[in-house]
Amino acid sequence: MIPNNVKAFLTMIAISEGTQNIGTHQGYDVLVGSTKGKPNLFCSYQDHPRVFIDLGHGLKSSAAGRYQILARYYDAYKKQLKLPDFSPDSQDQIAMQLLKECRALPLIEIGDFAGAVKACASRWASLPGAGYKQHENQLVALQIAYVEAGGLV
Repeated sequence: MIPNNVKAFLTMIAISEGTQNIGTHQGYDVLVGSTKGKPNLFCSYQDHPRVFIDLGHGLKSSAAGRYQILARYYDAYKKQLKLPDFSPDSQDQIAMQLLKECRALPLIEIGDFAGAVKACASRWASLPGAGYKQHENQLVALQIAYVEAGGLV
């Protein structure tokens, strides 16, 4: 079972990445770029959709799903975590693994929201301090989303 603070943090990531309110499954079926006009969705969770979207400025991305996971990272985590597919459960497992790898889980569990965001900013381009030359959300707005999703600070 995923603790409430961690669930809220995962929802905050989906909100930050712009996927939470797109598609029919809380963003689990969203392709990158869907926040710019018409939603771009994929139909099967059998595998990562492996669609490269031109985001402009010479940037192409295969990011997909609730947490905008790149195809190359999905391949590595599918093997490492022995995942059967790109289903919502598999996407959640990858996101949890990313939080573990950047040592954000203990911070999330004790309610150190700012510390947890800083710890995992390198994993998601939309988080403040990520440094990917893409839109980064403000910490205050993300903390509001986290608290509204049930997280405690």
